[in-house]
Amino acid sequence: MAPVARNIRAARGGTLRCKGWRQESILRMLENNLEIGESPEDLVIYAGRAKAARDWASYDLIVEALKDLEESETLVVQSGKPVGIWRTLPDAPLVVMANGNIAGGPSTEEFYKLVDAGLTIWPGMTAAAWQYIGPQGIVQGTYETFTAAARKYFGGSLAGRTILTAGCGGMGGAQPLAAVMAGASLLVAEVRPDRLQARVGSGYLEAYFTDLSPAVDRWLEAAAAGVPCSTGVTANVVDVLETLLERGVIPDIVTDQTTTDPRDGYCPAGLSPSGADRLRAEAPDRLIRLAQDSIARHMSMIIEMQRRGAVTFEYGNWLRREALRAGVETAMQVPSFVTEFIRPMFCEGIGPFRWLAISGSAASIEAIDELVAGMLSEVPRVRGWLERAGAISFTGLPARICWLGHGERTRVAIAVNDLVASGAIEGPIAFTRDHLDAGSASIPERETEDMADGSDAISDWALLNALLNGAAGADLVALHSLAGRSQSAGTTVIADGTPRAAARLERVLDADTGLGILRYADAGYEKAKEEARRHGLGLRPRFGSAVPG
Repeated sequence: MAPVARNIRAARGGTLRCKGWRQESILRMLENNLEIGESPEDLVIYAGRAKAARDWASYDLIVEALKDLEESETLVVQSGKPVGIWRTLPDAPLVVMANGNIAGGPSTEEFYKLVDAGLTIWPGMTAAAWQYIGPQGIVQGTYETFTAAARKYFGGSLAGRTILTAGCGGMGGAQPLAAVMAGASLLVAEVRPDRLQARVGSGYLEAYFTDLSPAVDRWLEAAAAGVPCSTGVTANVVDVLETLLERGVIPDIVTDQTTTDPRDGYCPAGLSPSGADRLRAEAPDRLIRLAQDSIARHMSMIIEMQRRGAVTFEYGNWLRREALRAGVETAMQVPSFVTEFIRPMFCEGIGPFRWLAISGSAASIEAIDELVAGMLSEVPRVRGWLERAGAISFTGLPARICWLGHGERTRVAIAVNDLVASGAIEGPIAFTRDHLDAGSASIPERETEDMADGSDAISDWALLNALLNGAAGADLVALHSLAGRSQSAGTTVIADGTPRAAARLERVLDADTGLGILRYADAGYEKAKEEARRHGLGLRPRFGSAVPG
């Protein structure tokens, strides 16, 4: 029987259902995940499988636990299922959770058996930690990646340049808007037309076609005119790549954000989405074989475009790993977006910081935009982004992403807490971030690929991040793994206008980014060592060297 939608919507306004605004904020973030999720009837938030709770019974128990939670208590959640409530301390985390963590290095197949047995979940990064803010959450990261590519390969500008990509779901749906913000003309292939339609409706995509030819014409004509443009096409990217190669059309940039695991929704070339869904239910082994063949063709054509001059990179969807498994031995010659463009920012503790208006007030986000633009007016990275960010449509609770670094996050959060205290904005405001951050992710094929000291697989840093943020008083701390091939930590801290909130914000945000800088200083990155010295991070001088490495 098909699952029944519950139509969960995050509460708005000033009515409390919990025993405090910290608890209410976390509850509304959970509800917000489902309000804007990909398949909320299945508790799936994005990527075909990343869930907010293990099942509806667990969800209901979490909601009731949060409503009953005292400020000196902590709710413990194990892979989307609440376990118990313990008496702790007034500044201890209200929620601690561990999702998808499996000992023993299981294969993907073994992991999915545990998922199917109801023992764990695929948590994504922000999904199971109730920190998702819709496609906006990845817009700036994609924008920063595209503009970094412009600086590295195209003289600083993407005007007149073409980008080819695929995937317009909960994460990939940010790509069209990010490309337009960066000045490029983008073509995105997506097999599910409802996703393209949804992105047009939300303002993230300008137009889409069901036929490839007019889509390619619009894409190329916009580039020739130097006009930023986003175009979608209902097609499998394998077919698009094949057609473009036959025509001799080589994009300036080729990347991809499709889901690459057939169990999570990957649709092999030659199958319709409904056909893939049927095989997923009736003949999963056959679907996996077809997917491997399709991914091999997919990656081989990206490599051919790279050979012909395209700038190519994987955008964190494990396409290269799946292609290696499918027999494409040269898959790793396509670099990761992190090693190509993002790591220098991590060395400064800069990453995807977010804030949500728990009241539902869009005016609060607009006021914070103005505050941040004034406070950090001397930072081009921040000024340039905020000039563009106002055009982004909110999905769910009004929210903003802005990549801020060590010290910047703390200054902003404390200033926002002051605005809440004075009544200048309607609070509370929840501060969080993606797990893709300087010190919170140990992912050898993505965030920590090709580290200077070979520490790609050392997951101590993500574990320490969660421990440190909990000790500092974060309101929620999450520790995630994805089928045993990653370790990441998430954190949320609430600005409710109180002096205690200000103290928590300062402790947590300084610890969070400071540890990130030290992680890269320890790995030998000179920029991170400079930042550590500048901020006085590391051991006190009387113990010896203040900065690792």
